[in-house]
Amino acid sequence: MAHDHDHDTTDLAPLEGSRLGRRLRLAGGVLLALAAIGLVVLWPRGDAPDLGEPGFREVDAMVLDVRPTTCPGLDVPGDVTCRLVEVRVTSGPDDGSFGSFAVRDIDPEVPDLEADDEVVLRDAVDAPEEFRYSYSDFQRAPPLLLLGLVFVVVVVVFGRLQGVRALLGLAASLLLLVTFLVPALLRGEPVLPVALVAGVVITGLALYLAHGFSTATSVAFLGTLAALVLVTILALLVVGAADLTGLAQTEAQTLTITAEGLDLRGLLIAGIVIGVLGSLDDVTITQVSAVAALRRADPSLGPVELYREAIRIGRDHVASSVNTLVLAYAGASLPLLLFFAQSSRDASRVITGEVVAVEIVRMLVGSIGLVAAVPLTTVVAAWALTRETAGMATAPEATPARREGRPLDWDDFGPADDLA
Repeated sequence: MAHDHDHDTTDLAPLEGSRLGRRLRLAGGVLLALAAIGLVVLWPRGDAPDLGEPGFREVDAMVLDVRPTTCPGLDVPGDVTCRLVEVRVTSGPDDGSFGSFAVRDIDPEVPDLEADDEVVLRDAVDAPEEFRYSYSDFQRAPPLLLLGLVFVVVVVVFGRLQGVRALLGLAASLLLLVTFLVPALLRGEPVLPVALVAGVVITGLALYLAHGFSTATSVAFLGTLAALVLVTILALLVVGAADLTGLAQTEAQTLTITAEGLDLRGLLIAGIVIGVLGSLDDVTITQVSAVAALRRADPSLGPVELYREAIRIGRDHVASSVNTLVLAYAGASLPLLLFFAQSSRDASRVITGEVVAVEIVRMLVGSIGLVAAVPLTTVVAAWALTRETAGMATAPEATPARREGRPLDWDDFGPADDLA
């Protein structure tokens, strides 16, 4: 997804008016145009599978009181106790009305409710009054909206105009997922072409909206797409070799009934591809910035030397990015890890079981894509910059590395240089 990058790529400005710069921008534009054509061809048409009426509607409510009560129904064991939750409905046609529902104390799906809790209820209008309402979830709109507002403010204050552009790219990417990717998959369009088209367009939106239609952005765009192709091929091979079915999640199992034509194995691969996009564009735009900064610090560097120095920075970035990606997946799967830690199953069986194996494949395939993106992007940026600016060298700046007689590294080109 789109990120708010604050990397200085202005040192590729000499390429903007060059023939090579125009070719790189043209290549990026052509690929984006082809993806746009794919978007039109694969755009969802017709009706999506209809799940039918759920038999209830959801309404907001405020908990007024919770007290012990006799459990309703005839099949309740005598040692099971219940709580009566009294509520006031705060939305829908019955706004302002009062109701109640019973909750078994042993029901794991319902948390401990207290007075003044704001909840979402299922309202089965045609059911008997004592069974009409049931707990669905807590209301979370206010804190989520506040968090979203804080996020927007932080990005805009720090990133300024570039932050605004990054937010526009993020909004456009989310809109594409909602209006194209999900509806197309539900209507039975081929999963991999849909995911790749969406991935190319999302990458283009994220990079070009945040950084402008420049040669530097085009280099990052091409590097990201090259890594994306590698991720797709690797995911295809590994998912097939490991016999992953895509049925590990309950939601996927439900889709076999509600969307019969959906390729669940393809859906798994598409999820891997879409999931790695944000990290890929972060790595590639950083590498382009690193190459530009290195060239500025020492214009006499040739393509091989420039590549070697930039790769040093890339290794640092990859090390942190891979760690971030793995921990993100591990954090999302923490309840699952705790569950298996309590089980008596053999550790090797747990690891090779589909539920865990899917997450391992996501982590490792995504990480390999991140690692590959660094040399792919760096070699294009180093070659392009040295090819077109060979005659523009000026006296190199006295960087800390040059003064100390050591190789250049990331600290020589950090944000402090721009603030000095």
